[in-house]
This record gives sequence, structure tokens and C-alpha cells, in this order.
Amino acid sequence: MGMLDNTLSIILAGGIGSRLAPLTEHRAKPAVPFGGKYRIIDFTLANCLHSGLRRILVLTQYKSHSLQKHLRDGWSIFNPELGEYITPVPPQMRVGDNWYAGTADAIYQNLFLIERSGADQILILSGDHIYRMDYASMLAEHKRTKADVTIACMTVKCHDAKEFGVAQVDSEQRIVAFKEKPAQPMPRADDPEHSLVSMGIYVFSTDLLLEILRSEHVNSDSSHDFGKDILPRLIGTHCVLAYYFGGEPGRVTPDRYWRDVGTIDAFYEANMDLLDPIPPLNLYQKDWPIRTHQEQSAPARTVPGASGNEGIFINSIVAGGTVITGANVQQSVLFPNVYVGDEALIQDSILFNGVKVGHNALLKRCIVDKDVEIPPGERIGVDLDEDRKRFTVSPGGIVVIPKAYRFM
Repeated sequence: MGMLDNTLSIILAGGIGSRLAPLTEHRAKPAVPFGGKYRIIDFTLANCLHSGLRRILVLTQYKSHSLQKHLRDGWSIFNPELGEYITPVPPQMRVGDNWYAGTADAIYQNLFLIERSGADQILILSGDHIYRMDYASMLAEHKRTKADVTIACMTVKCHDAKEFGVAQVDSEQRIVAFKEKPAQPMPRADDPEHSLVSMGIYVFSTDLLLEILRSEHVNSDSSHDFGKDILPRLIGTHCVLAYYFGGEPGRVTPDRYWRDVGTIDAFYEANMDLLDPIPPLNLYQKDWPIRTHQEQSAPARTVPGASGNEGIFINSIVAGGTVITGANVQQSVLFPNVYVGDEALIQDSILFNGVKVGHNALLKRCIVDKDVEIPPGERIGVDLDEDRKRFTVSPGGIVVIPKAYRFM
């Protein structure tokens, strides 16, 4: 068996995603639509696929129905007869009657699956980040260095590092200190402006992981989280190495693009990044396509409206089945089967599947969730104080219209 065959990948996809509300009101954060046709989890799954990893458990929890449906419809691509699988695993309540208490507890509750897999090493991933990465190169490095644990790390500005687990390394890339979400992040030794932070991507030898999780489970003072509890403890006793993201040789564009789209503003900005003339994340890369579930829809088209206006879109992403009739769409991301009516104006907005925009409506800096009908003449994103009476408005001024919202 090759190194990739005896690796089990576990994607943590159970977070509530409350900072992304109302987009997470009816779906788990990894199932939130992104980029005109994808879901957030597609990026991590595509990384597994292109890295040659074919045994994947997706640990689900909150509001997991749309995520499980998406995995079934878009990712039933592996052959179970060859021992390949992408399997969603809801909380099993095998060791008590609780939901997952933390990232480590989620894996502890599925110890039997890890044991049964016969894998030598476990790759732990998160299902809610947007990035490309060749995990095979990280696994090779883990094996070459004989590390107990390897953590993927990247460099961010010190003041941004407060949101992450911050690592300090010695000259051999060994992590000598680790602190989760510190108020004063430690800078890198060679760069006082930046800190080295964990991306929440870990490689463990299976035996070590099982041993740690068992001892962790009986520790009642623990919050059962990798970053807060387990990693700081291991650093004193085991060889924990940092693997630098963006250094992968081979097929991945070294764009070093990685985004946690955990807030409305971060989610909005990451979608808008795709509209840059040269986007920081290239969806058009032939050797690393992002796969997803696609319904069969007609091609997108523009149509002249009754007003005599041409339907036009400028610097926008427009998915299949979308019809723009005599309307003007600028700098926006339109998912499949969107309809924009005559003389409407859409600017700097994201419209999810099946949104219908009425005649002469105006949307500015909005995210409109699925199956919303915007009435004719409606104005959203122009007067944020008025918008706040009905909708969520993010700190950055993005107005979010929730799924299937009905206008009175």
C-alpha cells in the first residue's frame, strides 16, 4: 500500500457557523454556496481528490441535511469496491449521549472508524476554508521527517493572528510554543511584522492520535479542542513540526490563497476576489478543477427588455440557467437559474440559486439567499438604516436577504 492508500482523511464539517447567519440558518457552514456554483466544502474535497486521497470521512453535525445531500449528489465519485469513499458521519452517540463537544471530541466519538480503517496516519482537515493545497506533499514531509504531528502553517500579519493558533518554531521547523487565539500574538523570529499560524490541518500517526484522544477524553477540565488543549500539551513531549503552506511543488498554483470565510464580510470579500482581473484564486486552472454538484440548466443569456434596454452584465460571474432581461448587472456573482427583470440594476452583489429580481429593482452590495423574489421597484443597499429594520446588515455594510424571504 502506498502512503496515500494508508491515509484516512477526516474533514470536520460540524461547526454552527453563527457568524455567517442568516446564510447558516438552514445549512451547515461548509454547505454555504460560494463562487457562482460551488459550496465551501468543495475546495477541501477537491484538494483531497487531486492529492490522491480517496478515503474520507466528513464529520457532520448541525443542520447537515443540505451538506449530506450535496455529498451524495456531487461527490459519489469513488468506488467502494476499491476501498474508496467519501462518507458523511453524523454524531453517533457511541460514547455517551452528547453531540460533539469540540474538534478532538468529534474524532474521539469516531475512534472505532479510525481503528477499523487500518490507516497508518490521519489527515485532519476543516470543511470551511477556501484554498488549494496538495496534501500529498505535506504527507510526504511528515513521513520524511518522522514527525509525530505535522501542522500546516501560514504567515499572517501579527494583528490578524489573534483569530488563530499561533506557533513559534526553531531552526528545524519544530514547533516549540503554541497558543490558541492569543491577545498578543508572538511574531516570527525572522519577521517581527508577521506571525506563523496554524491552518487547522494536521497529520498524526494513527497510534499517537488514538492514545491522545483516549487520555484527553477522561480529562474533565478540557474543552476537547486540538488548538486549545491537545497541541500545546504535545509540544513538550513529542516532535511537532510546521509545514509551510504554499511551498508545495508540483501541480498547485503557489498562489498562497487561503480564506476563512467565517463572517459575512469575509465571505463577501472572497466572492468579490473572484472578479478581480487576475483573481487571487484561479477557478480556471485546468489541472486542479474544483468539482461540485451541477444541476442540468440551460446556458445563461441576456435578452432585450420591453423598455428597449439590452440585458447586460459587466465583470460578473453568471452561472447556467440565468436570464438577464433588459437589466444591468455589474461586478456581481449570479448562481444558477437567477432571473433579473427589465430595468433592474444589480451592483456588487451575490445572488444565490433561483433568485428572481423584479422590474426596476435596485440591489447594491447585497447577498440574496436562494429562492427569494425581489419585488418590482424594491431598493436594497441604498439606505442601510431602513435595511436594518428588515434584514441582517454586516459591519461592512453588506445586506443579507435570508433564504425564501417573503416581501410583504
